[in-house]
Amino acid sequence: MRQADRTEARRWLARHGLADVEPSPLLAARLAVRRRAKLADSLLLTAFLLGAALTHAFRLTYATSSRLPLLALTALVVGLLVAQWLLGWRVRRVDQRAGAQLSRRVAHSVKLGWPAVLGWPYAVFAVAAFTSAVLLAVSVLPVSDSGLRYGAFVVLIGLAGAGAGTIMQLRQVLASPAVAEDEASLTADVIMRVEDARTLVTPSLVWSLPAIFLYGESLGWWNAVSLVLVVAGALALGLIQTRTAGAGTAARRAMATR
Repeated sequence: MRQADRTEARRWLARHGLADVEPSPLLAARLAVRRRAKLADSLLLTAFLLGAALTHAFRLTYATSSRLPLLALTALVVGLLVAQWLLGWRVRRVDQRAGAQLSRRVAHSVKLGWPAVLGWPYAVFAVAAFTSAVLLAVSVLPVSDSGLRYGAFVVLIGLAGAGAGTIMQLRQVLASPAVAEDEASLTADVIMRVEDARTLVTPSLVWSLPAIFLYGESLGWWNAVSLVLVVAGALALGLIQTRTAGAGTAARRAMATR
């Protein structure tokens, strides 16, 4: 176990009311892969936004009538979705390996459902974000601008991929066996599940797709609505995060229902 990973594990345990728990190598490894996945996801989204901006600049400067920029944007969306899925797979893989190394393994006495792990505020927020983006994309399909219609189709396909990926990974978070050997590590396991679930439903890509693809040949009401969705979504997420119990409290409540 690297000293840096051990230090970060201690800090994580202290933040969640487990300061008296000694960080095990398996816990440190699970937390380390999550930190790296979160950093990689942020870098991927940044690269996606930069690539989209460069593609738009190329289109406006050199190829206003070409489909190549839109095809490039579509490839960026597919690449981002695949990369995000691989990051999630990597996290689950490390968890499986950690569980296989346990000499003694405890399990949850009851199945932890999404209302206990994710919570209604985050679930409603995620559904509202996806639904708003889908309705916006569908509403511009009748517009005569062919570029705008193509962009709307790409948004719908991207949202379908993002939604399916989120549901699949959320099911894995809920259904995967606990990686724990005692009560303290079981609590840590549930806290990680809560954090994973909340991270999955943070709709960074859902906010980005309409603003990137729904531009058409000229500005229109769809551009304003796309920006409103981003601002309103960010404000709603901030409000939920400040008004909702932290991951540690949510995990202990879920375990208290046993």
